[in-house]
Amino acid sequence: MSVDLHHADAETMDSNAASAQAILSRDDHLPFHRKVTYAFTDMSGNLLYCIISSYMLYFFTNVFGMTVGTAGTLLLVGRVFDAIGAPTMGFLIDHTHSKYGKSRPWFLWMSLPFAVFVWLLFTTPGLTGTAKLIYAGVMYILADLSYTAMSTPITSVLPNLTSNPDDRTLANSIRLVGGNVGNFFAVTFIIPLANVLGGANKQRGWSLAVGIYAIVALILLLIAFFDMREKNIEKNEVITIRESLKAAKSNWPWILIVGANLIYWTAFMVRNSTLAYFFQYNMGHESYISLFNGFSIIQVIGMASVPLFVKFMKKWGTTVFMLVLTCVGQAIIGFAGTNVTAMLVGWCIACIGSGSACTMFFGMVGDTVDYGEWKNGIRANGFLTAIGASFCIQMGSGFGSFIPAQILKGFGFVAGAKTQSASSLTGIRFAFVWLPIIIYAFSIILMVFYRKWEKHEPIVRRDLAKIHAAEAVEAEAK
Repeated sequence: MSVDLHHADAETMDSNAASAQAILSRDDHLPFHRKVTYAFTDMSGNLLYCIISSYMLYFFTNVFGMTVGTAGTLLLVGRVFDAIGAPTMGFLIDHTHSKYGKSRPWFLWMSLPFAVFVWLLFTTPGLTGTAKLIYAGVMYILADLSYTAMSTPITSVLPNLTSNPDDRTLANSIRLVGGNVGNFFAVTFIIPLANVLGGANKQRGWSLAVGIYAIVALILLLIAFFDMREKNIEKNEVITIRESLKAAKSNWPWILIVGANLIYWTAFMVRNSTLAYFFQYNMGHESYISLFNGFSIIQVIGMASVPLFVKFMKKWGTTVFMLVLTCVGQAIIGFAGTNVTAMLVGWCIACIGSGSACTMFFGMVGDTVDYGEWKNGIRANGFLTAIGASFCIQMGSGFGSFIPAQILKGFGFVAGAKTQSASSLTGIRFAFVWLPIIIYAFSIILMVFYRKWEKHEPIVRRDLAKIHAAEAVEAEAK
């Protein structure tokens, strides 16, 4: 974008900015009940998706009956399809036109497919051999694609719910709390519920338990849809695919965030996908799986403290600090031996760090949208945020399941066995404790490079504010 701001009349621009501020400061309060129902979207998504992200590898090997190598490969291939779906959803949202708005209708359209496909994914059919494997692969892809189609609008709908910045911030905070509640119930109670409902028949138990969760998720999504009101506050201009790609051109802060976030989700999923194996085999207590997953709710503390850290450490510094904190927590688990209390302390530290870092990445990808507009003159919210968020989650989850699966295979892991060999136990411990630290280190390096671009953000905001002010005054005059 070529804008000669140096020769603009400063007094005129300031006057335009003041006029625009008056135009944009109309009363646009978002009722509290809509902030809560907005949180239902993330709560619903996490209620089912966190079962997939935390237990899919475990379910495929110990319940469904796959070998660990086959399961890991299937998870990676499935994620490749899902990763393609992320930018596609960004384009679809940018081109959606309905009486319900641009993002809101996707909650209605995808609520039932999302619930049904996830339930079918955790339902073991009476098939054998290749047919059973095909069923698992198809259902895995459909479940993840439906999640992407439902979750991508969660971020894109917020600007159209209200133009009030305070209401947006509060609504997003409540949403994160709702998402953590969904995650808590998903990772804490799904195994005990499956054991109660299925008894010795694990396959039946998982199908019934996930079926109950799917019904609850469906209801939450429908409530959110019917209560939302999308006001289409922002400009409703159509962004072509070519323009969306142009917004990413030379957008180095976006490239760094995408890389760092992709690495983050890879490390995060390596840890989560091996947790069940670690506590079942290395610790010999399957009950610890739900206990430790339940304590992951403590990450809300870190999320709530993020604004304070950012005030003193900036965004890049806060992210680096939280990633280092995650590694420290992981190391404590590694050196704890069989001391469960020490492990729990390390786990809580790691969860606070990883949860806070995740929050930072979601926030910073929005800043890169501003940079894309400043650099290239195109504001591609849907595409850039879809790649920076959904794509990273999906692709990182694929790598985060495939890598430990191959490691376990190399160390001689036997799917479904009651005990594992010493070599296998070593592989499980390495994948759960130390491998995430190694991967997180690369994310930390990229965030150090991001420091330069964060320092440039005040210039980007200043220039865009003046341009938007002039556009707002011009539009009002017409």
